[in-house]
Amino acid sequence: MLEAVRVGRPNTAMKGFAGLLSDSEIRAVIEFIEMTFIAEKRTNSRYHTPANGWQDHERYRDAFPFALGQIPLDTPSQSLTAPQRRGKSIFMSSCITCHDRATVREAGVAWDARAVSYPRGGYEPGQSRKAPDSVSAATPYARYDQAPVFDDLDAEQARGEKLFQTNCAFCHGADGTARNWIGRFLDPHPRDLTALQDNRPDHLRQVIREGLPGTTMSAWKYVLTEPEIDAIIAYIKRAFVTDNR
Repeated sequence: MLEAVRVGRPNTAMKGFAGLLSDSEIRAVIEFIEMTFIAEKRTNSRYHTPANGWQDHERYRDAFPFALGQIPLDTPSQSLTAPQRRGKSIFMSSCITCHDRATVREAGVAWDARAVSYPRGGYEPGQSRKAPDSVSAATPYARYDQAPVFDDLDAEQARGEKLFQTNCAFCHGADGTARNWIGRFLDPHPRDLTALQDNRPDHLRQVIREGLPGTTMSAWKYVLTEPEIDAIIAYIKRAFVTDNR
């Protein structure tokens, strides 16, 4: 616990506090946590208290089974009693912001890369042979979500094309310029791959594997294999790097 507070935990939102708290302060925090939350489980340490702005928290009691995961949130309404239906309604209107969806029977898709505001109509980046609807096509971003078309890619480049357009185009744009809607929305903007020079393949591999601190470029080493990363690099060099076009 001391190490986690001092240096943080990789791949989580837990940051290190060594630069903000002294060792004695960190130890005091840990002692408080161990005594209050672990050993004694004090009731005055609970979040839903009047001191925290939760007056008469019991009025939400019908929603407690959903917040605690005792009743799956996707239970059909016809299978719920009247108090449970009321509790679900309370949970959806008052609790879900902090408790997320609690427990569900069917988890569904954890992440869907399809944009919900642009492009519309089920169009996804990289679908160069499927035109977006008329509204999306009229935006200034549409041209950057059209992938370049090649008929001479080798096997590795073709594999990299599929991987890039599936995983990378959402931020970098299907054409690699990062001038698509998501790319312009992110701050700092994703790298314009058409501005790369064909002399830093090791740097490109490092960035894809480890990510870029201070940006939205995450580490892909936990998602992509080394051969898949190499295939993406081969496609980037063929499709976007100026010296190769």
